[in-house]
This record gives sequence, C-alpha cells and structure tokens, in this order.
Amino acid sequence: MKTHKSNIFRFGEDFLTIGTALKLARNNIKGVLTPETISRVQANRDVVLKIVHKKKVVYGINTGFGPLCTSLISKEDTKKLQYNLLMSHSVGVGNFIDKEIAKLMLILKLHALCKGYSGIAVETVERILWHIENDIIPCVPEQGSVGASGDLAPLSHLFLPLIGMGKVWYNDEQVPMDVVLKRLDMKPVDLGPKEGLALINGTQFMAAHAILLLEKLQNCLDHADIIAAMNLEAMMGSIKPFDEELHQLRPHSGGIYVALRMRMLLSHSEIVKSHKKCNRVQDPYSLRCIPQVHGASRNAWLHLKETILTEINSVTDNPIIFSEDKTISGGHFHGQPIALPIDYAGLAAAELGNISDRRIYLSMMESVPGLPKLLMEHTGLNSGFMILQYSTAALVSENKSLCFPASADSIPTSLGQEDHVSMGSVAVRKSLRIVENLEKILAIEMLTAAQGFDFRKPMKSNILLDEMHDLIREHISFADTDRLFYGDIEKAIKLLQSKEIIHRLNATAKKHRIDLKNETDEVFGL
Repeated sequence: MKTHKSNIFRFGEDFLTIGTALKLARNNIKGVLTPETISRVQANRDVVLKIVHKKKVVYGINTGFGPLCTSLISKEDTKKLQYNLLMSHSVGVGNFIDKEIAKLMLILKLHALCKGYSGIAVETVERILWHIENDIIPCVPEQGSVGASGDLAPLSHLFLPLIGMGKVWYNDEQVPMDVVLKRLDMKPVDLGPKEGLALINGTQFMAAHAILLLEKLQNCLDHADIIAAMNLEAMMGSIKPFDEELHQLRPHSGGIYVALRMRMLLSHSEIVKSHKKCNRVQDPYSLRCIPQVHGASRNAWLHLKETILTEINSVTDNPIIFSEDKTISGGHFHGQPIALPIDYAGLAAAELGNISDRRIYLSMMESVPGLPKLLMEHTGLNSGFMILQYSTAALVSENKSLCFPASADSIPTSLGQEDHVSMGSVAVRKSLRIVENLEKILAIEMLTAAQGFDFRKPMKSNILLDEMHDLIREHISFADTDRLFYGDIEKAIKLLQSKEIIHRLNATAKKHRIDLKNETDEVFGL
C-alpha cells in the first residue's frame, strides 16, 4: 500500500492516515478513483454476476441475511433483496450525527469498497464519490448499532440516498434525497446483487467517530502539557521530576515524550529556578507525576491510533469475494478490535481530566507560597476561583460514570445468529462525550493556571510559556474581583478547541529558532 504524499488521494490504493481522512472530509485534498481501481472493482463485480448467473449459493448474494441465510433467493429477486435490506435495516434512532462524521463514514466505506473484495458496482462507488465531492451528506441517526455484523443501522441510513430515500445535508439544510434528485435531474442508483450487503456491513460508524476522537484527544493531550507547565510554574514546582536520565529508567514512550515536552516548556525559566524558595522536598503527585499520568494517556491514544489506522485500511464487510470459487463469510465486520481501545482511550481522557482537577484544587490552597487563597487577593467578599473547581469536580465525576466499558457488554441479536456483539458504537460515542468534558476541564485549568502565573511576575518564564500566557490574556483578562466567570470559561473552551495556542507555540519556536521536533513527534501525530 502506497503512502499518500500529495494533494490527491487515490481511493483503494493509497494508505489512509487519520490526518488524510480529516483533510478529505474538510475538502483540503481531493479523492479520486484511478483507472486501476475501477478495473479492480469491475473485475470483482463480474465475479458476483457469474455467481448469480450460475446459481451458486453464496450468503448475501442469493440468500437471505442473518438467521435467514438458508433462505434461497431467485435470480430475479436478488436486486429486490438489496432494496429490502437497506430499508429494513434503517432503524436508527436519536439525533443525527455530526455532518463531518457522516462524511468520514462515506470516505472510509469508499476506501474499503475500492480495494476490490466487496462485489460492488463501479457505478455505485462513483455515486458515493459524487456525494463526497458535492458535500451532499446523508443524515445518520446516532443510535441503533451494536457494533457487530457491521454498523448495520447507521450504514443503512448512510446509503438510503443511493436509492433515493432518506435525508441528506444539501446547502446546509436537511432535505429528502428524492427532492435533491429531482432538483438535479438525477436518478437513484440501480443496486444489484450483493451491493446492499457490501454497503451496510462494516465498521465505518465506529471508525469515523474514532477519527474525531483521536483528533480531539490529541488536542487535549497537547494542551494538557502546556497548561500543566504553566500551572507548575504558578505553584513554583520542581523541574527535576522531568529529568531525561530519570525517565530512561522507566522508558514508556508516552512518559518520555511528556517529560521532554515539560523540559522544553520549562527550560531557562526564572520561576523554575526559584523553586528552592518553596521549601518543598517533593511536589504533590499532580505536579510531580505529570509524565507518568499524561504519558499513560498518550500511550492509550497511540494504541487507538495504531488500531484505527489498521481498521480504516481494511476490508470489513461480509462475505469477502476473492474469486468465483472462493467467497468467505467471515467476521471482519465485528467491532471488537477497535471497541476495546476506544474504551481504553475514554478512560485515558477521564484520567487526564482527573489530574487536571487536582492541580486546579492544589493551586487554590493557602499552602502554596506566593499564591493567595483561591487565587484572589481579597477573598471573603470575593469567592475567587473556588466555584470553578466545583465545575471541574462535577465534570470529572460525570466522566467517571461514563468509564464503564461498553465493550464489556454483549446482547445477542438476529435470533442468536449474531450471538456476540462489540457495542463499539456505544463506546465511541461515550468516549467522545468524555473528551468533550475534558476540554471544559482543561479550559478551566487554563484560567486558574494563567491567574496563578500572573502572581509570579516580574519573574520571566520560558519564552514559550510567556507567549502562551500573553495569548490567553488577549482573550481573557486577569481577575482581581469576582465576575461572571461563565463567559471566561466559554472563551477558554473556544481557545482550546481552536488550537490557536498550539499554532502560536509553533510560530514562537520558529521565530526564536527553538527546535521543537524530535523523533517521537511523528509517532504522536495524526
């Protein structure tokens, strides 16, 4: 498989990365079907047509589905079977998923189909690409998949528009697909044998959500290190726990990476050099163990990234068509390989919020030299930052309640034919909710860290952290009395989500010729 390096991505041929999938979804690069891909897809399609013509019994081509696999379907009814399949399986409920996630589902499914093992027609893959290119994205309900046999319900909704049914996002409105086809003077796709099953068997609902989970969690991990470094300086913590030689004695990749980042962010800081004035022999764990805790979460993120990279470059439908004499009904649609690391990533995100809340709490205590109680000079009349920690405590507790692994559950379906399922779709929606809560927790720590950082002036910090603090102050001012902190929190959340801090850090490093690159950056990148 070739690695994508240009502004053109070749479906079914290039290796799809997380970053490339996001660029395709955001129209930053173009996806194409090459003549080689079209030829491969057509050859595999011809195999299916031969099977139908010769009346060979193959699951999903001329049989019913699931427990109806022994019910034979006539040649004349094989097309009708595909339409019935899409309609009967479109039983999703709940709100529609984000449009970008639905577009990612299309991208992932098209890449899998173009590998040439699914028996799909060239006209069908061309229509899927048309939907992607024209940003006419199906509306997909968020609930209804058990994460085995593929994401049957959401994928059925995703491909209803191919046959002129369901709703799509069209000009930023939710419009019935039959209306869109009439406006554009187009006809639905004429699905043939095996195509319906090829479309709805697969893990693209789980995988598409996981791509967004990876992006959001990586952003939180990067911000967590920066915010923690600023908070450590506010509390005059020690840099010694980040010593390179120390971490070589326990060389977990995430811990080494975080320790390196902390050294980079804290080097040449006057504030760090003043640590000896604190008379602390050891810092509390929420400061001293940043590499161990943040690093463990990075390792969980890395495990999910590696798993999803394999998944989105795989064929996950059923049956797999190798040749006329070799069709296999296997279990590549089962979500368990990605469900477990998805749950693990959710736990990692929750723990990142847990330690962040501990630093917030610690920074408000009277025991921290040089910082006023509750991070404000005149408390009593003012509550200071006390109640912000109530919010992080609530968010951390909510995340703990979401940490039960969905992948530990299984409820038999399909009259027992599908007797073990992954619940990966539940896991990934839940993990995304944990990360969204984490964004709020880190945003609040950003506020308290910046507030404490102000009390260390006129001492200078590392040039990168000074720049980060200045950027925060461009959006949110120092608080010398109580005010409506809700507005500050909202601004901090948006600042974190915008990645402006990361961009400014990189620009500052480039300006001052600070080399931020190291051999592990690519490993922990998208």
